[in-house]
Amino acid sequence: MERAEYFQQEGCLQRDSAEHEEYAGAQSAGVRESKEADGADLLERILSRDNLNRAYKRVKANKGAPGIDGMTVEEALPWLRQHRTELLESIRAGKYKPQPVRRKEIPKPDGGVRKLGIPTVIDRVIQQAIAQQLNPIFEPQFTDGSYGYRPNRSAQQAIQKVKEYAEQGYTTAVEIDLSKYFDTLNHELLMNMVREEVKDKRVTDLIKKYLKSGVMVEGLLVKTEEGSPQGGPLSPILANIYLNKYDQEMERRGVKVIRYADDIVILAKSKRAGERLLESSKRYLEGKLKLKLNEEKSKVVSVYSIRNFKFLGFALGRGRKGVYIRVHAKSLKKAKQKLKELTSRSQGRNVRKVMENVKVYIRGWLSYFGIASMKTIMQEWDGWLRRRLRMYIWKQWKKPSARVKNLRKLGMPQWKAYRNGNSRKGYWAVAGSGILTSTITNERLAQAGYYSLSDRYESLHLYD
Repeated sequence: MERAEYFQQEGCLQRDSAEHEEYAGAQSAGVRESKEADGADLLERILSRDNLNRAYKRVKANKGAPGIDGMTVEEALPWLRQHRTELLESIRAGKYKPQPVRRKEIPKPDGGVRKLGIPTVIDRVIQQAIAQQLNPIFEPQFTDGSYGYRPNRSAQQAIQKVKEYAEQGYTTAVEIDLSKYFDTLNHELLMNMVREEVKDKRVTDLIKKYLKSGVMVEGLLVKTEEGSPQGGPLSPILANIYLNKYDQEMERRGVKVIRYADDIVILAKSKRAGERLLESSKRYLEGKLKLKLNEEKSKVVSVYSIRNFKFLGFALGRGRKGVYIRVHAKSLKKAKQKLKELTSRSQGRNVRKVMENVKVYIRGWLSYFGIASMKTIMQEWDGWLRRRLRMYIWKQWKKPSARVKNLRKLGMPQWKAYRNGNSRKGYWAVAGSGILTSTITNERLAQAGYYSLSDRYESLHLYD
C-alpha cells in the first residue's frame, strides 16, 4: 500500500464508546447557522480524511505502547477502516467517550518518578488530529522565548539563545522548577484559555473529555480533576497554551525568558535582579496560574557555574574565545554509564551486535548534544570505548587455547601468542596492553563496525 487511505471504510463502533442511534446525521438549521456565525468548522477540519490520515501516520511513526485496551498501532488500522463512519458520527454527536490512560512511571535520574499517561491508540489518533488543527491557531500566540514542542524549534536553539544573552551581559540565570507541572494544570483555567481562540464548542468539549478521562492505576480508575498527563499528543500543546500567559507577561515586562515545556530560565544582569525576578515569577505562577514552584530547585545562579547551572542537559563555559556551550557533567555521566551498559562484557552478544547498539546510541546522543564543545572529551571516550570493546572480545575468547589461536590469526608469532594467551592479567589490563592494541587495532575495530565518537563529532562541526 504505497499511499494509504486509512479512513475510508464503514462499519460499527464499540457500543461502549459510541451511541450513534440518536444521531440524525444533520442538526437543525438554527444550530447550524449559529455555528457558522462563530466560524465553528474546526471539528470538521479535525475529522477530515486528510487530517486523520496524517494523524494516523504520525502515531504509527511514533510507535509507542498500547493503552488499557491492549490494541497495538498495527491492530488499529483495520479497526479504524471498519469503524470510521461510526467513530466520526459519535464524535460529531458529542457522544464519544475517551478511555482512561494507562499509567506508566519512569524513574528520574535525580530520584522520584515521571508519571506518563498512555492513551489507547484510537485516542492517540484523535488527539493527534486535534493537535494538528490547534497548532496553526495557537502558534502565532506563542512568544519567541518558547521553544518546546513547536515547529522548527529545538532544545539546541534554546540553549543557543541562552548563550546569546550571556554574551550580551546577562550572566545571571534564574532557574524555575515547577513541581509536577503536567499533573497540576488547572482544568478550568486551561479550558478558558483554549476557548479564547477555539469557538467550536464540540471541540472544546472533546478536549475537556480528554482532560477528564481518568487514569488506570493497578486496575483501578482514578479521576483526573487537574493536569494533562504526559504521553498523549494533546499534552504538549495544552502545556504550551497554559504557560503562554506567563511568557506573554514576562515579555510585556521586557524580561529575557527562555522556556522549553516546563523548563524555564530567566536571564538577568545581576544576582539582585535575578532574585527579584524569581520572586515575581513565583507570585505569577502560583497566584495566577495555580502552579507550585519547587523551592529547592528554583534558584539564582551564574550561567557559568559548573555545578549549579543546567538547562536541557547543557551548561555554558567561558574561555579565551568567549562563551561556549558544553554538555553538563550529569549528562556526560549518564551517557558514559549507558555506554558501559551497552559494552558490558557479561551480555554474551556477538561483538559486532554490541558495536551496532553503541552506534545507534552514539548517533542519537550526538544528534542532541553535538552542538556542544567537547572535542577532547570525544577523543578520550573513543580511547576508553575501544579499550572496553577489546576487553569484551578478550572475555569472549574465554580459554587460553582460544586466545592463543585468535592471537595467532591476528598475526602474533606463536611463542608470543602462547605467552600472552596465558597471561594472568585482568581483563582491563590486557585490553589496554600491547597484547590487544597491536592485534585488535583501531583499523580492525573500524572494519568490524566500530563507530568513532570523535569522527562523528568532527563531521557535525565541519563548517564551524
